[in-house]
Amino acid sequence: MTYFSRQTLDAGSIISVPLKSTQKDAVVVKEVEKPDFETAEIVSASGKAYNTVQMEIAKFISEYYFSSFSEAISLFLPYAVGCCPMTTPLKTDHEKQPCGVVGVQHPTLTTIQQKAYAQLLKKDKALLFGVTGSGKTEIFISLMAKMLEEGKTSIFLMPEISLSPQMEKRLKVYFGDTVAMWHSKITKKKKEQILEGIGSGTVRIIAGARSALFTPLKDLGLIIVDEEHDDSYKAQTRPRYHARDVAVLMGQRLGAKVVLASATPSAASYYKYDVVKLGKPYVQMKKEYRFIGGDSINAPILNALQQNFAAKNQSLLFLPTRGNFKYLYCESCGKTHLCPYCSVGMALHRRRRHLKCHYCNFTEAIVDTCTYCGHTPLRSERMGTQEAMEVIGNAIEGIEIEQFDRDSIGTAKQLKNALKRFESGESHLLLGTQMLSKGHDYANITLSVIMGLDHILGLADYRARERAVSLLFQVAGRSGRAKEAQVIVQTGDAEFFKNYLHDYEDFIRDELVFLEMAGYPPFASLARILIAHKDEAKAGKITLDTVTKLKQFGDIEIVGHGKAPVERIANKYRFNILLRAKSRVPLLKALHAVDRREIEIDMDPVEFS
Repeated sequence: MTYFSRQTLDAGSIISVPLKSTQKDAVVVKEVEKPDFETAEIVSASGKAYNTVQMEIAKFISEYYFSSFSEAISLFLPYAVGCCPMTTPLKTDHEKQPCGVVGVQHPTLTTIQQKAYAQLLKKDKALLFGVTGSGKTEIFISLMAKMLEEGKTSIFLMPEISLSPQMEKRLKVYFGDTVAMWHSKITKKKKEQILEGIGSGTVRIIAGARSALFTPLKDLGLIIVDEEHDDSYKAQTRPRYHARDVAVLMGQRLGAKVVLASATPSAASYYKYDVVKLGKPYVQMKKEYRFIGGDSINAPILNALQQNFAAKNQSLLFLPTRGNFKYLYCESCGKTHLCPYCSVGMALHRRRRHLKCHYCNFTEAIVDTCTYCGHTPLRSERMGTQEAMEVIGNAIEGIEIEQFDRDSIGTAKQLKNALKRFESGESHLLLGTQMLSKGHDYANITLSVIMGLDHILGLADYRARERAVSLLFQVAGRSGRAKEAQVIVQTGDAEFFKNYLHDYEDFIRDELVFLEMAGYPPFASLARILIAHKDEAKAGKITLDTVTKLKQFGDIEIVGHGKAPVERIANKYRFNILLRAKSRVPLLKALHAVDRREIEIDMDPVEFS
């Protein structure tokens, strides 16, 4: 849209404009010559603006991840006019002032940590490959402290808010009120207070989930992406950006240091970036691995939990599904009870006494009769967290179990309370899903039980092996921090996992050979096209038309196309197309040439189901 203004407005300014009978917020993209047609006048300027770098990165996100520019720029939080860094084009009397030097206490580093810290200081971007318990956090704190002493600010990214309470406590010890936590669960009022602190220069470190990357810090000197392997950094709605990759780009544009870190780094990052290794835990404790069969909470698991509870130690049990996320199925005809609007099984939530579709959220009462053949009763399969709690609670008298998944923890307060109960010893067992693997550090956990690895290993995903081995290392790493520990792994493929128990780097090296032979990232680029329509025939036609157009590009490969693994969601039929190319350039060229009005493009996908 084109408007006129009586005042000078530069690109990035946020303004209010008339649109039909309403007023809308808008962003000035550029100044143009007065057009031949009549233009409306802007209503007002907000006093806020996006700076040059934000505008440029938003443009990159919109083009690379195939979103609109407005969706991309909306990721960012604007600066107040007069408080913007020099990179803003706004014409104000404000002269850029350094944020000011702050003296802070540094952690005491071991010789190994000191060596890694010194190596990271010499690199613009690097991967800190530190085994669980090796003291990566102390290195992060040292780097952030150095930035403060140089008058610079830092962003510290974590994959999940489940990491926030414990990390906030550790950061506050060193940085006090100069650090603020940022994620989707904090209130609007708290966010406004943090933004005021950023503007005044009192908040100098922002820590939080991927949205923290877009806060308007001045003089940014450091971005840390902790648990860089985690898929939570990839957005699953437009714009489908990967926060790790955008962090690297942002570091390059701003001249800020970027440190990626993980005990189980992704094969792609290990391949692409300089590696700084922390090979030994800070405290080396004996850890015994025990492999068992089965696919449920059986006698060996219950006995181990009972013995650990009797010894007044704490345990952790991992399941790959949440709630009572299991399905009702018919023993007679073999059909699963499906959502009427989506072609997926309805998840059984026994505690709430209902069935729920985890795709469209449709809910209904628990049924007992097969909708296909009329057979009664229906059976359920695959144990979820709620059923696991019941089985363990009935078997071990007096054990207090902390359910740790998104069904039980929906707010920051619930999360803090759950972790506080476990830290104080009020609860004895942490039982949950992927949230358990996210870097929690409790000294009294001496038993980790890992179930469902075979389910993850069997996923239709080229990274299934990486995801399974990484999860084993991450969950096992929650125990044995200060005492000897036992890790029970339930799997039918023990020999595969045993090969890599002592060094994740051995697995990464083997996996890179496999990925190169198979032609997967980081040796190729992937893109997934998603098509959804209420009319199945229309969805199929859009898919075939898109495939026909793409076949004109000889330097890309159409790996496959057809109905999506989940064929219907929210009454829409779903198809997809998977593309591969040796590099990103031909893939982007082809995708920008197709009609994108009725498709969605996921560049560098991490989700294939």
